[in-house]
Amino acid sequence: MATDSSTTSSRFGLSTAQKERYGHLARQFRHNTKAMLGLVVVLTLVLVAALAPVIAPYSISETNVADRSEAPSADHLFGTDDLGRDIFSRIVMGSRISLYVGFGSIVGALLVGTTIGVVAGYSGGLVDEGLMRVMDAAMAFPPILLALTVMVVLGPNLNNVVLALAFVYTPYIARVGRSAALSERNEEYVESAVARGETDSYIVFREVLPNCLAPLLVQASINIAFAMLAEASLSFLGLGAQPPKPSWGLMINNGRGFMQTAPWMIIFPGFAIAFAVIGFNMLGDGLRDVLDPKVDTVEQ
Repeated sequence: MATDSSTTSSRFGLSTAQKERYGHLARQFRHNTKAMLGLVVVLTLVLVAALAPVIAPYSISETNVADRSEAPSADHLFGTDDLGRDIFSRIVMGSRISLYVGFGSIVGALLVGTTIGVVAGYSGGLVDEGLMRVMDAAMAFPPILLALTVMVVLGPNLNNVVLALAFVYTPYIARVGRSAALSERNEEYVESAVARGETDSYIVFREVLPNCLAPLLVQASINIAFAMLAEASLSFLGLGAQPPKPSWGLMINNGRGFMQTAPWMIIFPGFAIAFAVIGFNMLGDGLRDVLDPKVDTVEQ
């Protein structure tokens, strides 16, 4: 018997109703000021990181003792540091580190946390209790303190920062995934899949998970901002990127002793951090308004 294409979809295609819904969401996104401003900031950061070798006028390790601690000028837009290195070039190249840590750690947290949260929410019972008590134990520690503990164990290394922050933010993603799965598991489409004899793994990952993506994407986009800020904090403390890598947090740490004589050494890296964090926060808030206005993100 023929089915109505406007209300049904194949396993590999979108129905007319789904296409209309996505079109409606796209229009809402375009008319959301916060979302659009955040998207512009994020795309700007990505573009700067992608074209960093072209944009940066100097090498990040090129020193010039004669030009050290030079104020912003036409030759050095953001001035130079105590070794004569161009701060603008180092900030531009440093965007790659921030985005690598931000996206890398949250993608890792999203993969693990989503699996834990959705499985716990759908399964319920002892599985739910066991998984979420482990997540609650991890969330009992302040994120930066937990990240510091992991970094002390793993050692100061940029890849270890990604692993540490992925571990830190996994519970926050898991809580959101569980909440979304709890609200979805009693829906008719799940009951229909059970009646068809589908396996639990099929129902969880092919039926429930796609309908939980909206709040998870909102949480992930906001957590990227926190991860970038955490990377700057770890680098400031000497546990993140190591010299001579141009991490924004490390640049602020190096400029602490020159706050009175060369304040631009910390002003511009600090502005770069604020610009990135505000951009991702605005994008996350905008996505929350558009995708799921009822979702409550888990605060760090």
